[in-house]
Amino acid sequence: MARTTLTRTVLAAVSAASLFALGACSSDAGNEPAGGGDTVAADDGVITLGFSQVGAESGWRAANTKSIQDTLTAENGFDLKFSDAQQKQENQIQAIRSYITQGVDVIAFSPVVETGWDAVLQEAKAAGIPVILTDRAVDSSDETLYESFIGSDFVLEGEMAGEWVAEQYDGEGYKAVELQGTTGAAPAIDRKEGFASAIEGTDIELIDSQTGNFTRAEGKTVMEGFLNAHDDIDLVFAHNDDMGLGAIEAIEAAGLTPGEDIKIVTIDAVKDGMQALADGKINYIVECNPLLGPDLADIAKKVLAGEEVEKRIVVKDEAFDQAAAKEALPTREY
Repeated sequence: MARTTLTRTVLAAVSAASLFALGACSSDAGNEPAGGGDTVAADDGVITLGFSQVGAESGWRAANTKSIQDTLTAENGFDLKFSDAQQKQENQIQAIRSYITQGVDVIAFSPVVETGWDAVLQEAKAAGIPVILTDRAVDSSDETLYESFIGSDFVLEGEMAGEWVAEQYDGEGYKAVELQGTTGAAPAIDRKEGFASAIEGTDIELIDSQTGNFTRAEGKTVMEGFLNAHDDIDLVFAHNDDMGLGAIEAIEAAGLTPGEDIKIVTIDAVKDGMQALADGKINYIVECNPLLGPDLADIAKKVLAGEEVEKRIVVKDEAFDQAAAKEALPTREY
């Protein structure tokens, strides 16, 4: 059975008409600091939003990008300026500075890593441009540098994966390996922490852990290394589906049966991962919902209307075993 862990905060969208009525703060009217409450959309009611995406490293990221691009459209009152950072922090910082120079109404981004953002976010604040974080958080002691963070609870996702592993395999002396996400990225740090805390006190032993950078290709390469280094692997915990799918390729190439000889637990629940779960090659998946476009649009409108928004907005995630995956697949949106 799928397991609902958190309920999404429901945010009412501010209508385009209300944005017209509130008057104008165009892209060159940026003297008020972000969060000052006086910022409103441009005279024509169109919100110019600059978004810097991490990259295109996974099926999850593709679904996340599609949700943003499909929601922040001209029909919905947005002029979206989109950039792909190719998983490089310097590219994101350059994009954010470009958006500041262009005088956009709102900046949003999904940070490649947690640290190193204070300087550029101070520049956005000084320009009076509010910033919204999506999917991933930043590690900063100054929470005035951004308006809101929309995303999943990554620690909880790791805990959910670890709790299922403990429930199923504690007492069997399992040896586990871990495919981590990008080093320094919030989901990699938090999912590792959550999983480790959930299996603490069990006889499940984590014998190796390396980054696969959230990609299928690197997941396969790292898993090949694990298989060469260890002949007693019972379980793989992958921080996302794509690395888990890469691990499947390596396990099969080694003449073993994924899901049987080596159990696999992943996070994301994109279609390819869910299909592998339905086929029995993955044993359990914790969802990380990528459809953040509607929430981002709502928050951007509320911020520009001078309304208060929640600092942390947690999206709804579920978890799936094989039966739940088979049931969910026919209507799966991503």
